[in-house]
Amino acid sequence: MNDNDHVMLQRDASDYSIQLNRWLLKLVGAWPSSASTTVREKVFSTILIIICYSLIAYTVIPCILNILFEEIDVQKKLRAIGPLSHWCMGGMNYFSLLFRRRDIHRCVEHVRTDWRMMTEIEDHHVMFKYAKFDRFVVGLCAIFMHGGVFSHTILQGVTPKFESIGNVSVKVRVLLCPTYSKFIDITKSPTGEIALTMQLLSSIVVNSVTAGACSLAAVFAMHACGQLNILMRWLDQLDDRKQQDMVHHQLAIIVEHHLRVLSFVAQMEALLNQICFVELLGCTFNLCMIGYYVITGWNTVETAMTVACMMIIYISMTFNIFIFCYIGETVTEQCKQVGQIAYMTNWYHLPYKTARGLILIISRSSSVIKLTAGKLVHLSIATFGDVIRSSMIYLNMLRTMTAS
Repeated sequence: MNDNDHVMLQRDASDYSIQLNRWLLKLVGAWPSSASTTVREKVFSTILIIICYSLIAYTVIPCILNILFEEIDVQKKLRAIGPLSHWCMGGMNYFSLLFRRRDIHRCVEHVRTDWRMMTEIEDHHVMFKYAKFDRFVVGLCAIFMHGGVFSHTILQGVTPKFESIGNVSVKVRVLLCPTYSKFIDITKSPTGEIALTMQLLSSIVVNSVTAGACSLAAVFAMHACGQLNILMRWLDQLDDRKQQDMVHHQLAIIVEHHLRVLSFVAQMEALLNQICFVELLGCTFNLCMIGYYVITGWNTVETAMTVACMMIIYISMTFNIFIFCYIGETVTEQCKQVGQIAYMTNWYHLPYKTARGLILIISRSSSVIKLTAGKLVHLSIATFGDVIRSSMIYLNMLRTMTAS
């Protein structure tokens, strides 16, 4: 294999790990531009951003006006608040992704550089293992989000509902996010069909944003874990007596790469902490609301299909918040484990000065690395349990208030 083939293979390998991210974020114009991006692509991305924000505003603003000034039924207001919250979360995360596009670009370039730096077959195997896992997570997240919300929006829109206006029975399209009748009269055709189509497109935007944010967290965190596992493998090889003359040089490479990985984790934390905070609060609220919709749906004329769609949405949001908490826990534990592996190496086989250098790695690893939500809450499995517990508490409070 010549040098050109080797470079092409490394480029394809790095693209393998970020391919799904690029598809999801390009769909909403949030994929960062690079030196190779043409003017035409930048213009197209700007147009996409304007269209996407317009679609979100088209759904959110009339829904807020409907809740505040038009709808008087408390139950209908509650049924509108949950979807409205999901759209608002999508809008805020969309802004964060656009605002942090340079940070995303730096992290993506960091990933690509790491793939180019790894020359050993074993290191590539480790990186491919984590890349396969993060692709699985990204695909599952996208399927859940689009499958749940999109299918529920369609189901609501195509299910006929008749309302009496004066002495006339009129077929009305039921939208997931109700609209303000002074802006959009869905009792007339084709206005109702147009409103449904626009809301479907809007749901694709917010679902892609949510899936894109989750996919960035999964891909970057799994890449960091892969690099840390490679570091551990290098540490295990330090006591190989056949390499005694090179062991000091190897330790210098390990320390340098360890600092590089920690720098990447710090960049990832800066990029994702705002998005994680929105997801943490939003999912806690939405899990409460969806649970309420499912419970009340059993006692009404809700179809089994509608309840099933709500359950899919519930699972998808639970999955999203679990992924954020899981990767936070995993990165923290992997960073600690590097220090443990350094301590457990056969340091007594190493030259004195080299063995003393392991103290740097152990000392740095003893400082706990955390991924946070808004720099306030440590993302961990315990946090995931707190989110589920809090949503159940709020659900019981909501049921008590609406039952009285």
